[in-house]
Parts: sequence; C-alpha cells; structure tokens
Amino acid sequence: MEPVSLLGSDEIGRILRRMAVEIAERTRGGPSLAIVGVRRGGVPVARRLAALLREAERWEVPVGSLDIALYRDDAATALPDPKIGPSEIRFDVSGRDVVICDDVLQSGRTVRAAIDALMDYGRPRRIWLAVLIDRGGRELPIAADFVGRVLDVPLDARLDARLDEPGESDALWQVSRRAPRTSEPYLGPPPREEPAS
Repeated sequence: MEPVSLLGSDEIGRILRRMAVEIAERTRGGPSLAIVGVRRGGVPVARRLAALLREAERWEVPVGSLDIALYRDDAATALPDPKIGPSEIRFDVSGRDVVICDDVLQSGRTVRAAIDALMDYGRPRRIWLAVLIDRGGRELPIAADFVGRVLDVPLDARLDARLDEPGESDALWQVSRRAPRTSEPYLGPPPREEPAS
C-alpha cells in the first residue's frame, strides 16, 4: 500500500496550537508544570507544546524524554534486540503536574509503560496525557486528556508522524498495513470436568 497523507504541516501546526491552549487552560501552568515526551514520536510533540506555551503564556516549562523499551509488558517477546536510548529528565517530577506526550495513541501499552518509567523519577502530583492522534484500538483502559485529532483508520494500519525533522515539513501518513493479530479472544477458563463417581 502506498503511503496516504492524512495531515500536513499547516494542519499539524493548528492542532498543536489548540492543544497548547487547552493545556494552559486546564493545567493552569505555573512552576509545577512539566512536559515529558515518549521517545521517539512523543519527544517532538513535547518540545513543540513547550515552545508554544513559552510563546503564548510566557511559561518556561521544563521538557524531558522517556525511553520505555524496558518498561513494556511485551519487551521480552516484541523486542528481542531492544534499542535502548537514554531517558532525559533533568528536573524533579515529585509534586509536579506532568504532561506525558506521544504522537499516536492506540493500544495504551506505551502510555502504561511511560507512566511506570516516569514514576522511577519521583511521584508527580498529577499525570496528564497529550497525544497528537488518537486512532482507537485500546487494549488498556487509557484515555488522553488532550487530543489533537481522532482518526478512524483500520486497526491493522500503521501511522507515521514526522515533526521537527530538519529541512522537512511536518506530516502524518498512513504508511502500510500490518499483519492482523491472530489471537483468539479470551473467553475464560475451560469448563471443569466433574470426576466420574
């Protein structure tokens, strides 16, 4: 399948500006606010939101990044040779309102891992979630507080976002179709057989 462009640079810019306004209104900002991006896709979202808050509200919001590779619940099976990058949080998260950012929210597993990773740095007062795209397909009961756009795409489609690449325009594509999952739904344990009397 050829890549299909879903969002262009102008539209992504408008979405991020709206999200920054929502974050300012709902969190009330101030010195307790921090923004942390999930490596890779969430880091440029976090940086852009912090820059927009600095422009519009004059808030200097610290920005960090989390590598969640070792916190994933499927790390042993999905990541046989994980590429682990550094997490960079150079501020105390304890008592802060922390906005975790990611580019695409789907199953919720990345967010769960990000929360676990963040808690290793302290105990935030509150954790918020901001995502550029919510594409559905939740496997865990996780919902974003700030959503740029909800897109209805097939569950087996992959979305790729590009933000903050030097010399490139921001973009979001539906790139390809992944092989669908073949696992059967869990229907509970098999019925117990009563011993013969």
